[in-house]
Amino acid sequence: MHWIGQVVFTVMLLVTGFLAWKKYSFIRRNIALGRKEDLGGNSGERWRYMLLFALGQKKMFRNWLPAVLHLFIYVSFVIVNIEVLEITFDGLTGSHRAFAHSLGAFYPFMISLIEVLSAGALIATIIFLFRRNVVKVRRFTLPEMKGWPFQDANLILLFELVLVTAILTMNAADYQLQLRTTVNYHSTGTFLLSQYTANIFAGVSTQKLIYLERIAWWGHITGIFFFLLYIPHSKHLHIFLSFPNSYWHREEVKGKLPNMPVIMNEVKTMLDPSAEVQDIADPPTTFGAKDVTDLSWKHLLDAYSCTECGRCTAACPANQTGKKLSPRKIMMDTRDRLEEVGHNRDKHGLDFNDNKSLLGDYITAEELRACTTCNACVEECPVSISPLSIIMELRRYQIMEQSDAPEAWTQMFNNLENNQAPWQFNPMERLNWKEE
Repeated sequence: MHWIGQVVFTVMLLVTGFLAWKKYSFIRRNIALGRKEDLGGNSGERWRYMLLFALGQKKMFRNWLPAVLHLFIYVSFVIVNIEVLEITFDGLTGSHRAFAHSLGAFYPFMISLIEVLSAGALIATIIFLFRRNVVKVRRFTLPEMKGWPFQDANLILLFELVLVTAILTMNAADYQLQLRTTVNYHSTGTFLLSQYTANIFAGVSTQKLIYLERIAWWGHITGIFFFLLYIPHSKHLHIFLSFPNSYWHREEVKGKLPNMPVIMNEVKTMLDPSAEVQDIADPPTTFGAKDVTDLSWKHLLDAYSCTECGRCTAACPANQTGKKLSPRKIMMDTRDRLEEVGHNRDKHGLDFNDNKSLLGDYITAEELRACTTCNACVEECPVSISPLSIIMELRRYQIMEQSDAPEAWTQMFNNLENNQAPWQFNPMERLNWKEE
């Protein structure tokens, strides 16, 4: 009757694969709604950066304790996929620990490594739950984290507890069955942790132990399938997107704001009517961004890659002084609005207008004006996100399209236009300060 399990497993795998493909395709399409942005750059340097910051998590180690704990969870997630591959093969073929024979002496080493990393991930997950729910670290309790974001963070940690517990239980029960030379549970060598944890099940009957091992086996792979479907609805999408987002990081100096050629032409001719100007093949119809489709694909990739860790907001001087700006909220709002636009297009067609926009309905003028453009949020982000870039695009729209700026800003703009300086005095006197 093993074929029944194979059929059930195959159906689960196909359904999970289809649903995952559908959702991840939706996300890819949404990112493609953004305008073009040519990042270019050296591919070798980009690969190096990605390995350092996405795989090596370089920025995480500015604070070593959570970095080490996160590393256990992260590396465990990556390495355990080797055993997931084996479980998948076993599920499809009806075999048991099919890789053991082909890998030989390396197999028990691999399983032992997975067990050590899983045990570390178990401890790290418990500590993270404690930090979020008992210690209540400030950046985890800010207003934008109320409701679903806070629940999502806890749920994902609970999922990790279940997955890690399942795989450790499965290995321990399996090892005890191997010691008993149970049919189908052939010896695969010594497992570093299971050789001790298997003793917990020494008094359990063989039949009950087989049931326990099978329950843990099915629990683990079912959890993996569920996890794959849950991730695109969660902040943990960064598990996948941190790699392309780090690869396509902006290589210019942090804080550099890209000029608009059409505006540069205006400024040049204003200062010098004889100045050479750049030909604009496709001049923009609007300045800045009002909604997510006015942002670039990189902005939208940034939004989906956000880990919601809050390091950007914790470093933001505006937020520290009680202002409403939270760079993390900027990214979360952008992602939420993009999801809404995507669902609207699928449901109502490409031309549907819900009379909402990112600027105004999600992000307020008060938040944007609080930004000092200090670049702290960009510097702190562990996955190369730039909330500042989105803030500046929204500000551009506010000022250049809506003429919406504080009086002090407007006065400065007028002085720059008329006097070529922020202050209100004759342009011929602008260098007199040097003589004092």
